[in-house]
Amino acid sequence: MDLRRMTVFFSGRVQGVGFRYTAEALAERFRVTGFVRNLPDGRVELVAEGPEPELLSFLRAIESSRLGRYIQGKEVIWGPSTGEFSHFTIRYDTG
Repeated sequence: MDLRRMTVFFSGRVQGVGFRYTAEALAERFRVTGFVRNLPDGRVELVAEGPEPELLSFLRAIESSRLGRYIQGKEVIWGPSTGEFSHFTIRYDTG
């Protein structure tokens, strides 16, 4: 199966609402690896790798979770998988 990388920048009131922790918990339901972190500009960056159908399902799960009400916008960038991740984690650096 072809693996892809999905980078998503979420905007809105996405920091201080448990976004990273919820995204990490949701990632366990899907065959995805990568990370989620807060950015200094108030957005949240999510980088996930896996089969495209799994990535799309993961993104839908985030949007339909309690986080959906905090998301005002998102930018999705697709690319090839790098295979650099072994699991999905929260990063505490800020980009």
